[in-house]
This record gives sequence, structure tokens and C-alpha cells, in this order.
Amino acid sequence: MKVLVTGVKGQLGYDVVRHLDLRGIENRGVDIADFDLTDEKAVLSYIREYAPTSIVHCAAYTAVDKAESDRDTCFAVNVMGTKNVALAAKAVQAEMMYISTDYVFDGFSKDTPWEADDPKNPQNVYGETKYGGELEVQKLLNDSYILRICWVFGKNGGNFVKTMLRLSETLDEISVVCDQHGAPTYTFDVASLICDMLGSRKYGVYQASNEGDITWYDFAKEIFAQAGRQTKVVPVTSEEYAKEHPTAAARPKNSRLSKQTLIDGGFARLPDYKDAVARYLKEI
Repeated sequence: MKVLVTGVKGQLGYDVVRHLDLRGIENRGVDIADFDLTDEKAVLSYIREYAPTSIVHCAAYTAVDKAESDRDTCFAVNVMGTKNVALAAKAVQAEMMYISTDYVFDGFSKDTPWEADDPKNPQNVYGETKYGGELEVQKLLNDSYILRICWVFGKNGGNFVKTMLRLSETLDEISVVCDQHGAPTYTFDVASLICDMLGSRKYGVYQASNEGDITWYDFAKEIFAQAGRQTKVVPVTSEEYAKEHPTAAARPKNSRLSKQTLIDGGFARLPDYKDAVARYLKEI
């Protein structure tokens, strides 16, 4: 196996390369300095030269609020960039894994976990473009995995855990939304799953997160408890929070992801989120 990982400077790409290295699998991590995802010829040239057997496409435009006013760039990276990678994968006969998101669903119309084949109805530009990327991969490749994740946190980049810890250094009290449900995804854990999936030829749509059904409020409390911080966490509704901190993009009330296709494929579910937080805090 020979793996190309895009977005190596991001949280997930970093950990995918780390796991591939741990397993002794030949790989190369690339980022914007290596080639421009939106340049079809550059993508094809680079991937032809490296000739991977598997491509893990982690690179994406992820600035959810900025995307609302920067739609063209977000579309170029998340849809056309993904199409370019898929075309190159087809040219070298490589399998491809595309990392997607719970934002492809509407986030409001049900209060149980989203099944992999539930109707897609993204409510913001980021979600629209990530779903557009899914469609390009499915249209161009039979040998593909789509893996949706949510509430991502990892060593290499900004995330909710780091934000909470930073705020707790100067604030005695923090208001956190208590009516948005989901589960965190530790990149180290999901990167291991990705490595398990590569080469399995069990192609299809999968969803993963660490085990748990919590709110951002619950997540913040767990972070502080494990980190030994005394900061008080105040629960607020999404509407209350938006009045004080308005955002350009809509946020889902329900980010729960069903793991049924993961189970059906014979892949292990990720550890409990509390265990993931404990290991992450030691890592950082």
C-alpha cells in the first residue's frame, strides 16, 4: 500500500500520517505548498508522479462562517478540488477516502442519529460544498469511501477543547450552548479507523465519532473536570448564545451520527469520548 494524504497540516491529516508511519505503511502527506487543489492539471501531475494506491482526502475549506461570504472559494476547494483529486485517483487507479461532515444533513428535522442514507439538506455553504464533494466522488469512483465525522479535535490545530482551556485561563465563567447534540471526534482515534479501512475494499458511506451523546455544554464540563479547571460552565440555548455571539452560518441542533454502516462493515467503533478527552489532554 502507498498512501497520499491531503491536508497534512490540518488536525486529521496530521494524525492519519502519524498512524500510517506507526504501521510502517509508505505514505506522503501534502498541503497547499505542494499543489493547488483547484488546479486540475497540477493535481493530476502530482498524483501521477507519486502514483499512490490509496488517497485520503482530508484537505478542505473549513471556515464555516467565512464561507457564507466566500462561497466561490469554498466551492472551488470543497467541490472542484475534490473532483480534481477524484479524477486523479481514477487516472492512477487508486482508491479514495473523502472526509465529510454531519453538516450535509439539515441538523434540525430529527432528534435521533442521522443514518448514512438519510436525505441531505445542508443549511450553510460549508455543508453544501462538502455534500457537493461527496457527489463528485460517488459519480467518478466506484472504489471510494466517504467518512462523515463531527465535532473534531486533535493535536495539530484549533478546536473546542483548546478554546475552552484558553478561555478558562482568564474567565471564571463561560456560557456554552446546551441544546446542540452530538459527540466529539478525536482525530487520533478516527485516523486509526481510516487506516483500518484503507485496502479493505469495503467501499461505501460511513460515519464515525467517539461514543457518547452530549451537548457542547456537557463537553465543556468534561474538559474542565478532567483538566482540573474551576471555571463555571453556564448552559445557554442556541438562541441566547446567538444574541451575544451572532454567526453567519447556521449550526445544527442535531449532529448525532449513526454508526450502523460502520458496524455492518465490521469496523470497530471509536472509544468513549471521555477516554478520548483524557488521552488528548495528556497529548497536549
